[in-house]
Amino acid sequence: AMILAETDAQARDAAELIAVDYVELPGVGDIETASAPGAPLVYDDAPGNVCVDWQTGDTEGVRRAFASAHKVVEARLVNNRIIVNSIEPRGAMCVYDAANDHYTLHASTQGSHTIRSVLCDDIFKIGRDRMRVITPDVGGGFGMKIFPYREHALVAWASKRVGRPVKWIAERTEAFLSDTQGRDHVTVAKLALDADGTFLALDVDTKAELGAYLSLYGPAIPTVAGCGMLAGLYRTP
Repeated sequence: AMILAETDAQARDAAELIAVDYVELPGVGDIETASAPGAPLVYDDAPGNVCVDWQTGDTEGVRRAFASAHKVVEARLVNNRIIVNSIEPRGAMCVYDAANDHYTLHASTQGSHTIRSVLCDDIFKIGRDRMRVITPDVGGGFGMKIFPYREHALVAWASKRVGRPVKWIAERTEAFLSDTQGRDHVTVAKLALDADGTFLALDVDTKAELGAYLSLYGPAIPTVAGCGMLAGLYRTP
């Protein structure tokens, strides 16, 4: 539900009138339990709660290197879910120009071009020349502010509907619940070495918690982005 009001106090009073009926379903709160046999499913058409199964690298080369290795070391690493807490919460304000059928969206974001592309191409189905996204100084981002969020679309939609500028800004409690958070990976990493301790190969298996609903870059973080950092600066053939 979206509430439009003249003042913050009016909006808070209106929010008290909203009631939600929930149907409680079974659930699990960690990635290893969620991927275990018999776990409750988020979606019936996603067996094992698997969204994407991805791999890269020279599989056969890695197997040969491990088979001939003098020593293999293994570590299980848990990167806990982290809650981002930027200096300023997320905010957005949109002004719709009816005469020119044009939106001007001010947003505290790390990705103004991406937000415009998603809003124009996928949500409003309009040309990109009909929306300008302006990003002022941003008080902290940490990756969390690069994503398009529902509020970006809502303030634009509402501004056109009411014929006035519409502004929204999150509170800390809202940010805690609604911002795209990070990590929550369980990784088993193995390293093959020769007798001199020279790296031969790296074998990494990660289970990444992406949540019930994907953020725009969600699957890219543990795959394309993450794998580019695994070996660091070490020569690992």
